[in-house]
Amino acid sequence: MPFELQVRYSTPLTPLREVDPVLKEFLVQLGYLPEGEPPERSVAYRLVRHCLLRNPERLWYAEELLAVLKTSKPTLYRHLNKLKTLDLLEEVSEARESARGRKGYRLRYGNLSRAWDFVEANAQNALKRYRETVDHLQGLLEEERRSGRSPKDPEPRGASAPPPPR
Repeated sequence: MPFELQVRYSTPLTPLREVDPVLKEFLVQLGYLPEGEPPERSVAYRLVRHCLLRNPERLWYAEELLAVLKTSKPTLYRHLNKLKTLDLLEEVSEARESARGRKGYRLRYGNLSRAWDFVEANAQNALKRYRETVDHLQGLLEEERRSGRSPKDPEPRGASAPPPPR
């Protein structure tokens, strides 16, 4: 599953003194929660606030989350997968014979701040790769200019390609 994070320039939420407004705005900024959705009605918000952050070390199983959140399996897994793409969530498979591949979910490292360290490392790696591509592209553009080659012009709309030589 690819790492995916929405990045917005915003001021820190440090002036806010209550958990719920800070958490809601933070999750909106990340692109996890849609704007304007009341958090108390949001399965996504309740999953994070009432399960994962309330007991961050606890391994939650899908059946437990379904019962607590009173939602459908597809909805639950959509939100779990979104958290996994942010890399805030870890998925743990039980090794016991009786559990046979049963998966549990918890906040990565059982701690929001440590989980965020992982997210930041992924974001820095992604930005580094973008930088390498930008530098490569800039080099190609400069080489093109020095050699006097012009970029290939797209064909005008409606123009057809010339017939192949015989």
